[in-house]
Amino acid sequence: MSVTLSPLQQSDREQFILDNQEAFNYGAMEEFGMRDNHFEEDEQIISRETIEKSIDGGEAYRIMEDGKPVGGVIIKVEGKKGDLDILFTSPKIHSKGIGYAAWCEVENLYPEVKVWETVTPYFEQRNIHFYVNRCGFHIVEFYNSHHPGPHDPDMTEQMDEQFPDGMFRFEKKMNESCLGDVPKYSLNAL
Repeated sequence: MSVTLSPLQQSDREQFILDNQEAFNYGAMEEFGMRDNHFEEDEQIISRETIEKSIDGGEAYRIMEDGKPVGGVIIKVEGKKGDLDILFTSPKIHSKGIGYAAWCEVENLYPEVKVWETVTPYFEQRNIHFYVNRCGFHIVEFYNSHHPGPHDPDMTEQMDEQFPDGMFRFEKKMNESCLGDVPKYSLNAL
């Protein structure tokens, strides 16, 4: 099995958005079932607009397993700082190490990044486990009504409406790469 990253092609943009929404909806439905009320719009946990802004403002990659798309990642890199905007895998391949292998590939592609950051809602236990226990991130902040956090008013407003119980901010300082811990995957650079 080979896990690689491939730059998102314009011809795949629509399917990438749909796959991303499916993965995020699956996570929320797994946590809350039919009573989920964390939708941005049109019964989507993550809106088309949010995904498109992320794609347009960052670098988007398809996660490929044996040449087939199984997820995606969107990052922003400015010098030695990297932001993981979105990382998702198809629910059909969860718990097979593919997301972790993809994250290791991101680290491999951007060795100049010394600090990575990301956020996830408080209820996404699967994501929290993934970032902390698998990828080596640390929870460094908890945004909530008592600590609104980001200096981005749009994000604060969205968080208040969509995730009123809060979001965690994660950080990973790059002391060591996770690559040495993935012997069963072939991580090919682009």
